[in-house]
Amino acid sequence: MVGELRRVLVCPPNRAGWCNVADWRGMSYLRQPDCETAQRQHDRLCEQLRAAGAELFSLDESSGHSADAVYTHDAAFLTDHGVICMSMGKTCREGEPAAHRRFFEKLGIPVIGEVQSRGTVEAGDMIWLDARTLLAGRGYRTNAAGIAQLREIMRPLGIEVLSAPLPHSAGPGCCLHLMSLISLLDEHTALVDLPWIAVETVELLRERGFRFVDIDPGERATLACNVLSLGKGRLLAIEENANTNARLRHAGFDLRTFPASEIGINGGGGPTCLTRPILRS
Repeated sequence: MVGELRRVLVCPPNRAGWCNVADWRGMSYLRQPDCETAQRQHDRLCEQLRAAGAELFSLDESSGHSADAVYTHDAAFLTDHGVICMSMGKTCREGEPAAHRRFFEKLGIPVIGEVQSRGTVEAGDMIWLDARTLLAGRGYRTNAAGIAQLREIMRPLGIEVLSAPLPHSAGPGCCLHLMSLISLLDEHTALVDLPWIAVETVELLRERGFRFVDIDPGERATLACNVLSLGKGRLLAIEENANTNARLRHAGFDLRTFPASEIGINGGGGPTCLTRPILRS
């Protein structure tokens, strides 16, 4: 999750129906989406990704997309062996895994598993601790049945799946994921929203030798913990979170930013959510 980003999937807001979002309240957006502003901000995100050396791919437009399709991280999960299609915990996103399957099949990447109905798993709840250990957040988006299916898919690959309990937060409508509370910055450093992480998860990370950089708690609501590693000590963050960004720079990271008041904060997804890494090195 922290190697040099080489290839990444995005979905521009105009392909995800941001120009006509009727049920934005039901989707837990803060306000009616502004498509033009969202598109400009997404363009800035893409500029930063290209400047970091990443090759960009765009998800095809589809009538099955909700506005949340712009958050391409969640509907599929990549392993060294192929892709796993998720089963979305947010009902308006049910059509996204099929669209991701078509994309990866066109790219020639095999689909090695699929989480089935009743089980729900979203990739924003999944963090690699090492090449053989995956931490899965257990919350409203990823349930116990989904984690059990994930273990069955991963077991033949020699990968252990651990479960991390998530807080209730604002309830099922909230877009809280494990990666809302933890972002890996390099092999030994994690950006954390420490008061919201379960004790057993904190202990697990410390046992594995991770050091923590704490977000500014006043920037929790603006997704300060949602930071994308570009590899080689480079990070991409939301520019509105000035205090947390200063902490990351002080910790020695090369931080790049983009404005995300609309494309990120309004919809509840930062740079990790807006990107589905395909290849890292």
